[in-house]
Amino acid sequence: MRILVIGDGKVGHTLVEHLAQEGHDVVIIDSNDEVLERTQDTLDVMCIRGNGANAQTLMDAGAKKADIIIAATASDETNMLCCLIGKRMGAKYSIARIRDPEYNESLSMLRHELDIDMAINPERATAVEIGHLLRFPFAANVESFARGRVEMVGFRAQEGDPFIGLPMKDISRELKGIPQVLYALVEREGQVMIPVGDFSIRPGDLVHVAGDSITITNYFRYLGKSSVKIKDVMLLGGGRISYYLARILVPTGTRVSMIEIDQKKAEQLSEALPEVNVIYGDGTDQELLEQEGLRQMDAFVTLSNRDEENLMTGLFAVKQGVPKVIVKNNRVAYADLIGSLGLDSVVSPRSVTCANILRYVRARANSGEGTMVEKLHRLVGGKAEALEFTAKAGDPYIGIPLKDLNRRKNTLVAVIVRQRQVIVPFGGDHIEAGDTVIIISCESGISDLNEVIRK
Repeated sequence: MRILVIGDGKVGHTLVEHLAQEGHDVVIIDSNDEVLERTQDTLDVMCIRGNGANAQTLMDAGAKKADIIIAATASDETNMLCCLIGKRMGAKYSIARIRDPEYNESLSMLRHELDIDMAINPERATAVEIGHLLRFPFAANVESFARGRVEMVGFRAQEGDPFIGLPMKDISRELKGIPQVLYALVEREGQVMIPVGDFSIRPGDLVHVAGDSITITNYFRYLGKSSVKIKDVMLLGGGRISYYLARILVPTGTRVSMIEIDQKKAEQLSEALPEVNVIYGDGTDQELLEQEGLRQMDAFVTLSNRDEENLMTGLFAVKQGVPKVIVKNNRVAYADLIGSLGLDSVVSPRSVTCANILRYVRARANSGEGTMVEKLHRLVGGKAEALEFTAKAGDPYIGIPLKDLNRRKNTLVAVIVRQRQVIVPFGGDHIEAGDTVIIISCESGISDLNEVIRK
């Protein structure tokens, strides 16, 4: 596909990197010579200097023949204008990053009037992801599929967990009454594996299990993992993610405190969020955190604009005994370091945005043929993916037992959802037309269910 990306910032550069790896013909537009030079030196893509909202620039970039135009500049208004002009020129689809809360209420109307096919709000999407993590305080990450019917939860295995040392094939027999979940993925010492029959989990492994929400809840209750509801949350930083997250948490009865270093911004947040305890001060000041009751908090979420501050303050909260600490981090280089320091719950607005856009791109790349991706989650720092498909009538795998199909290497048919029934499949199970099928893959680039299973 021919894809135009406008804006060579953090999100734009990461997107271009992934799109190029997946074999797309990518053109990136930016007005900054320095960032374009960096991209040209590291990636095999065409770089054009100019304003993406300028018709001549878009024409030079080939907007008339573009399959998708992605606007990811720092300005919401520029992004919307780029999409409008690009579509008028002939681009088939458009994606705009729109971040300002002011636009959130009228987003549906804006998309219709400006002919935007997909609008992505990274901060709101990240806030939603944090909300899921707060539901399972012990979890490193939580993903949902099939309209919330299926959940995948990642957690750190500990000494004393009953399944430690048991081969996968013996867990159900040895542990009577353990709810049946799928052990979908294990990360050990930086290596990601799909566990098979003889595989056994060790303490320290990051384990991902999948199942319907009731079974998942019962599974962790069986393991004795904490399921205490989080009632008090402290947020570091008063940015957009904090704003959206507070709007999500307050209606659930959660008490929210928010620390913001900018006095004017703190006053504005206090007016916009009257039920939130907005504190004016430096959230990296350990004395201030202690004065505001950090030790009494059930969760602490670091959402400042600096990854280093988030990391250090998160470590301080862990040392103070806060049960759940979530750290915002956009730097891939820090991912392994953060995990080694005991901070398992990491959120990245950049990764959330890229995963959503890549899902859309893969779906459009496969539009009209095959079975396209409907949902995509990047797991364990992008080392693996979980993808959701809806099986199509006429596909060659329909009705054939999974044991009689060829499965792509390093992939797993994790869950099948059929008429609201969640099935953890075995060799004798089959896929029917209309089923939701969730695939785990240790590689990226899959856009069609037929790429995973075939006769």
